[in-house]
Amino acid sequence: MKYGICHLSNVPCRLEPADSSEMVSQLLYGETVKIYEEKKKDWRRAKTVYDNYDCWIDIKQVTILTEEEFNAVNSNFVSTELVDVVEKEGSKIVTPITLGSTLPNLKNAILNFAEEDFSFDGGAIDTSLEQAKENIVGNAMMYLNAPYLWGGRSPFGIDCSGFTQVIYKLNGIKLPRDASQQATIGDTLSFIEESESGDLAFFDNEEGNIIHVGIMLENNQIIHASGKVRVDKIDHQGIFNTDTNTYSHRLRLIKKII
Repeated sequence: MKYGICHLSNVPCRLEPADSSEMVSQLLYGETVKIYEEKKKDWRRAKTVYDNYDCWIDIKQVTILTEEEFNAVNSNFVSTELVDVVEKEGSKIVTPITLGSTLPNLKNAILNFAEEDFSFDGGAIDTSLEQAKENIVGNAMMYLNAPYLWGGRSPFGIDCSGFTQVIYKLNGIKLPRDASQQATIGDTLSFIEESESGDLAFFDNEEGNIIHVGIMLENNQIIHASGKVRVDKIDHQGIFNTDTNTYSHRLRLIKKII
């Protein structure tokens, strides 16, 4: 078994070992992987440590860690600014990072991994400490107008389940990667009127498969990634798109995670 850590702002996780393959997820800065298969020169099959997601990554886009270095990574701290930077100690090399990135071994404004130090003076939160549920909505609103991107997890491109996953990450709650997986956890609510801001609403297709997820807001509204991160109305039927005046998604269930 080999290990790696993302040292770039974000890295595509692909369905197949090729740059032209579909992006199914992304690694954000500081997130780690377990590597268990090699193919061709640069491609490695890996599982993301955060959500155990199986994918292919380009080995040039991660830093290899020894088992000892991997086990020493403390991933509790997460960045809280839309965009920030880390700077390699002793150089002028900076790397931009986005909201929700992991800050490995953060202590006294210094990150450390693979025996290298990086300075960081941005905003951070310790996700091992209990977070207030009302923070979820404030975090979600920071992504408004972020473009939809299949497999994306950053403010510069994000999909519906990547959006909910990163928002909950900022609040110390681990969600699985896909909407259908997220729908299997938490407590199901009987009526939409029982929901609170921060609860998750799930939507299905004609075959009954969960295909979409969003975050409930007050006053029968929802924030979700559809074309872009946007706020729409929601009722017992589903999401009512205020631009097209049509229902865009059919409500299946609402889950209380916190």
